[in-house]
Amino acid sequence: MSKILSFSVDDAFAKGFDSMIEASGYKNRSRFFRDAATQFSELKQRGELHSMNDDAVVEGHIIVYYQHAAEHRLLEIRHSDTLNVTSYNHSCLSHSHTCVDVLHAIGKAKDFRNTIELFHNTPLVDKVVFASAPVRDDGCC
Repeated sequence: MSKILSFSVDDAFAKGFDSMIEASGYKNRSRFFRDAATQFSELKQRGELHSMNDDAVVEGHIIVYYQHAAEHRLLEIRHSDTLNVTSYNHSCLSHSHTCVDVLHAIGKAKDFRNTIELFHNTPLVDKVVFASAPVRDDGCC
């Protein structure tokens, strides 16, 4: 079931609104608002990983881009008891000459921060990105 919500904005914001939606890749205002509101709410409630409480439980993906010679060190980190890594994927990106590992994990915010710092300080690691899962009270899983 859908519900129509309305709100007011100033003229300057309204003039650029449709182009902002289009530039963001959305074709639908409602979906843009839904996603923007959800992301903003989560950011205000939990904050970014670096500002979360140490003991906050977080679930998400750590994406690590690296040169193949660093794989043994990443394997050690992945198999530590710090985070519960529930899924792992490795790909070779031939165009960018880079390996990428995606780790789906759950754990405390401080443990995610420490693990990401270990990756950052590992020779031949080019880039580390963290994407937290959205916070939901119910859903499909």
